[in-house]
Amino acid sequence: MKINVNENFGKIKQNYLFSDIASKVKAFKEANPDASIIKMGIGDVTLPLPEPSVNAMIAAAKEMGVKETFRGYPPEYGYDFLREAISGHYKTLGTDVKASSIFVSDGAKSDLGNIVDILGDNEIIIPDPVYPVYVDSNTMSGRKITLVPGSRDNGFLPMPPEKKGNPAVIYICSPNNPTGAVYGFDGLKAWVDYALDTGSLIIFDAAYEAFITENVPHTIYQIKGADQCAIEVSSFSKFAGFTGTRCGWTVVPEGLESNGTKIAALWARRQATKFNGVSYPVQRAAEAALSPEGIKACMANIEYYRKNACMLAELLRSKDIFFTGGVNSPYIWLKCPNNMGGWEFFDMLLNKYGIVGTPGEGFGDAGSGYFRLTAFGSAEGTAEACQRLKDL
Repeated sequence: MKINVNENFGKIKQNYLFSDIASKVKAFKEANPDASIIKMGIGDVTLPLPEPSVNAMIAAAKEMGVKETFRGYPPEYGYDFLREAISGHYKTLGTDVKASSIFVSDGAKSDLGNIVDILGDNEIIIPDPVYPVYVDSNTMSGRKITLVPGSRDNGFLPMPPEKKGNPAVIYICSPNNPTGAVYGFDGLKAWVDYALDTGSLIIFDAAYEAFITENVPHTIYQIKGADQCAIEVSSFSKFAGFTGTRCGWTVVPEGLESNGTKIAALWARRQATKFNGVSYPVQRAAEAALSPEGIKACMANIEYYRKNACMLAELLRSKDIFFTGGVNSPYIWLKCPNNMGGWEFFDMLLNKYGIVGTPGEGFGDAGSGYFRLTAFGSAEGTAEACQRLKDL
């Protein structure tokens, strides 16, 4: 063939980070078939769906088997019952997000990758280290990216540039993946003020807000003025264990506009063209997760993972190893001992201890020499990992 292809794909790494990890683990397993491996790398949940969601999904599936209650294509933006439930969730956080501003999707990752469809050729500002989809999706679209480095000095919570620049699209994840660091009210306000002053747009990833225990923002809309400069993306994946069930949402406030163009109208048109909605049983399961019984069950699972994070944090404190996260986040972001690189530390953990984590280099240059562990494993597996690492 002689067609043109998108040459920007040549600018991203050939293999996705977690594909490289899977290849290394597969090779180790083939060479050591009897080895016991504890996987603490990919941020995938391990507990089953909460019972209220399972019951709701079963009931909805039965409805689909009856002529009178059968449903075909779902609404592109989500059923009203789920949009209203999500709006109610925001009310519990002290914010008013209209149901009409909520767009239900098959997960945060999809929306974070697809949002570039409705945005022009803007400068992109992304804190580093970072969840790969922010960088990769913009690289695929040929955007100019400016990385704002996180470090031990700023607690991996970089602040806006002191010098006001051109309008930009700014990505913020708090609690952060991979570092587990979380912005306080003042820190997040600084970014909102910067966006308002420069005419910029913030894409705020709130996928881990359910893990917050301290007095820090759960949503960017707790910051005054955010509804004039921010889109928020969130998910049921970590809160309700929907990593394999797939459901999330994006909030695009009705008042959000640029040069007279309503951003919500663009996103609505994009979704209507390229997305066919989330299935009825899944949306009923998501609605049930936000019911009083569902929230109780979801938070019990969250607490289980929090205890795993505490075990890892206690181990690292006993070793006097610097880390962030583990309090408002399921992730532990640690400084590799003895000035080791992230991939060097990965190989050592795998080969010596049978433990799989994620090298910081996979999240950007600022992640060099750091390492991410996840608390999403079993309590028994986490305890065993801590036991193995006592001689680290």
